[in-house]
Parts: sequence; structure tokens; C-alpha cells
Amino acid sequence: MIILFVALPLVVAAVLPLVGKVSRRVLPDLLANATLVFLLVYAAVTGRALIAGGPLLQQVTWLGEAVGIRLALDGFSLFMLVAVSLVGLAASLFAIDYMEHYGGKANYHALYLIMIAGMNGLILVNDLFGVYLFLEVAAIASYALVAFGLGHDELEAAFKYLALSVVGSSFVLAGIAVIFGMTGSLEFGAVAAALRELDAGAVVAIASALFLMGFGLKAALVPFHAWLPDAHPSAPAPISAVLSGLLIKVSGVYAMTRIFLNVFGLTPALSAVLMVLGAVSIVVAAFLALGQKDMKRMLAYSSISQVGYVVLGIGLGTPLGIAGGLFHLFNHALAKGLLFLTSGSVQHATGTRDLDEMGGLAKRMPITAAANLVGALSIAGVPPLNGFWSKLIIIIALVQAGEPVFAVIAVLASVLTLWYYLLMQRKAFFGPLNEKWAAVKEAPFWMTASTVLLALLCLGIGILFASTVATWVQPAADVLADGVQAVTGSWGF
Repeated sequence: MIILFVALPLVVAAVLPLVGKVSRRVLPDLLANATLVFLLVYAAVTGRALIAGGPLLQQVTWLGEAVGIRLALDGFSLFMLVAVSLVGLAASLFAIDYMEHYGGKANYHALYLIMIAGMNGLILVNDLFGVYLFLEVAAIASYALVAFGLGHDELEAAFKYLALSVVGSSFVLAGIAVIFGMTGSLEFGAVAAALRELDAGAVVAIASALFLMGFGLKAALVPFHAWLPDAHPSAPAPISAVLSGLLIKVSGVYAMTRIFLNVFGLTPALSAVLMVLGAVSIVVAAFLALGQKDMKRMLAYSSISQVGYVVLGIGLGTPLGIAGGLFHLFNHALAKGLLFLTSGSVQHATGTRDLDEMGGLAKRMPITAAANLVGALSIAGVPPLNGFWSKLIIIIALVQAGEPVFAVIAVLASVLTLWYYLLMQRKAFFGPLNEKWAAVKEAPFWMTASTVLLALLCLGIGILFASTVATWVQPAADVLADGVQAVTGSWGF
């Protein structure tokens, strides 16, 4: 019953506002987190059994009648469901303590679960219009969550996010219209088959350009990144973690990858465009992150840079490059979620995000400082943490494919990443303790527990990277590699 990944969070979200009338704190927290625990266990345990005999397709019905939505579960979608459930659960646990001062926790959890349902639906849906539908479900919930605190900065960031996201959605919808007008179908397999039979080079080129702009904006690739540095820092910390760790990857990278590799096929021209966009995002965002004084804004620019690594690996199109890109997608989701949560702990304790006002916080918040260091070193690619292995796989894939220039860019950008993260460590956690923070204490239990969980995962996956790749990453990469072989044709561009 793969429909549970979408239906369960939606049902619980519908009930939560009513539950909030009875209990404002305990029951909403318990119900929301229990839902996410179930989704994680169901994906990690039952999901593998469901696809043991191959991809699973389920027709969605309503009152016994079929509706125009079909869900498909394969190695790639299962991999993404595990990532969403895992990081989503950590951020939800963090919110138990963090969201206390916001109020309206039942409404917060309801919106949060709607966003989770939208991401899960986007991952599972098997047709182009379903992609657009669930893209908007997740996006609408995320707009409200960014603005949840109703502060000036939050409302401004949410409006900017909404305005630019609508532009991205419009490009996606236009691309869908072009494909439907040419093929008369929206289902992935039918579209791929129709495009193989038709002389569709110009149509695929136009649709690819539209999808690239739409999903590129959702993924915040340079030059479509302007909304992200405002939206992510202004949102509550658990939402920042989910936006950077999950939403830009699901709404942008996953959707773009699924369509380009499993429906259109990765042509040499499209591969080159993706690799250039990835490399430009890596370099430009890394330099922008280096100049930031706002802790969360630095992390936001870092997200753009690391998504560039993911797109660079997947855009390469080789089996090893795809595996490296997917592995880095997962590793970055964990590490960046960890960094945004620890930055939320720091802001919760000090009331500021300005690195210049911090200093010596490791003396007062040692667990938060240690967890933040693990996340920073993981994203910078320091062994034996998980981020090192995914970056290494991408670099090896680039060298093997005869792309030494891109490999050098990836290596040098990792050094730059380490530079700005060490600056963040020095300014925020090390050095003499700022007298203003003499009374600061470690973050509350659930905030600390969620960051420790993610830090342990970054370390554990780094140590056990071979089994992680074999168990979860490789099946997902095989789906994409097989799709490329199945649908790649000469589209004439």
C-alpha cells in the first residue's frame, strides 16, 4: 500500500487542528512524530520487500472508482522516501522544543505533514501532471511554514519565495503542456514511447529548456537561486533544515532527474548543460557563502553549492556519476539538516544569527558545537564522514569520463567549502567566550537529541559507506542508468 506515504500524513494533518483544541502541546507533537516514525519504518523495512520483485505500480481509487493518479515505487523513489522520512523526522523532533515559543503547534504540524505528503507524492507519482500537482501541494505548505512566525523578515521572505516559485511552476506547467500537445499523454512510460516514435527533437528541446528553468529554480541552481538565501534563513530552524535538506532536492533535483533520465533520456547537449550549471553553482555559491556574516545565510548559499555537486554527478550520466550524485544528495540532506538545526539551537540560545556577535559558544553548548562540526566537516568532504565518500565518487567518475576540468573544480571548491566552514566554527564556537553568552545553556533535550541523531548518521554512514551504497544508493542509480539506456535517442540537440 504505497498510497500510505501520501494518505497517512494528509489524514493526520486534517485531524491535527481538532486535536490541538484538546491538547496544545503533547498530543500534536506525539501524533506528528509517530506518523513520521511509521513512514520511516515503512519505507526502510516494508518498502524493500514491496519492490523485491521489481517496480510496483498502484492505481489510486476513490470510493471504488479509479482516479487519474498512479503511484510507482522503485529503487530511486524508495531511496528518496527514506531520505524524506529520516530528515523529516529529525526536524520534527527538533520542533518539539523549538516551536514552543511560536505557538499554534497543531497548525504547524499539520502544515508540516502536508509538505511531507506533497514531497512523497511527487516522489511516487507516475505522470507529468501528477508531478505538477504534488509540486504545488508541497510548495503551498512551505510558503506558510516560511512565514509561520509572522515577523517582517519571514513574511517578506515567504512572499519572495512564493513569487519566484510560481514562476518556476509556470515553466514546469508550460513544459508539460508542450509534451502533452505532442504526445497526447502524460504518463512517463507512454510519453517516452511516443517520443521515440515521433520526430520530436525540437519539441524535446523546448520542453527540456522549460523544465530546466522550472526545476532549476526549484532546486535553486545558479542563476535561478535568488529566492533561497532569503527564504531559508528567515524560516524557523526545522523548516530551514527541511527546505535545504529535502525540498529543493525533491522539487528540483528529483523531479528534473526523473524526467530527464527516465522519460527524455540524457542527450550529450543536455548532459553538458547540467554539468555546466552544476559547476557554476558550486563555485559561485561557495564564494558567496564565504562572505556571509549571517550563520543561516551562509548555510543557505552552501546548499546551492552542494546541490551543484549533485547535479554535476547526475548530469555526467555515467553509472558511477549518477551513484555519486545520489549519494551526495542523501549525505547533504543529513549534514545540511544537521547544520540548520544546530544553527537553530544557537539562535534559540543567543537570539542572534550574526557570527560576529558569537564566539566561544562551544564552552556553553558543547554538544551543539560538536554536532555542528560533524556536519560542517561532512559537507566539506573530510574523511571518514559520509560527505567525503560521495564527493570522492563524483570526482572519480569525472576523471574516468574524461572531464578533468570539472574534477579540478570539484576538488578546489571542496577546499573553499572547508575554508568557510572553519571560519564559521572559529567565529561561533571557538576562541574566547563572549561575555554576553556567559549564562547560555545547552539546547533543550529534543533539540539536542535530533542533532546528535543526524551527527551519528553522518559518522556511521561514512564508516559503513560501502554497505550504504550497495543497499540503498546503487538500486536507485540502477533505475536511472537503465532508464537512460531505455529512452535515450537522437533528439537532434
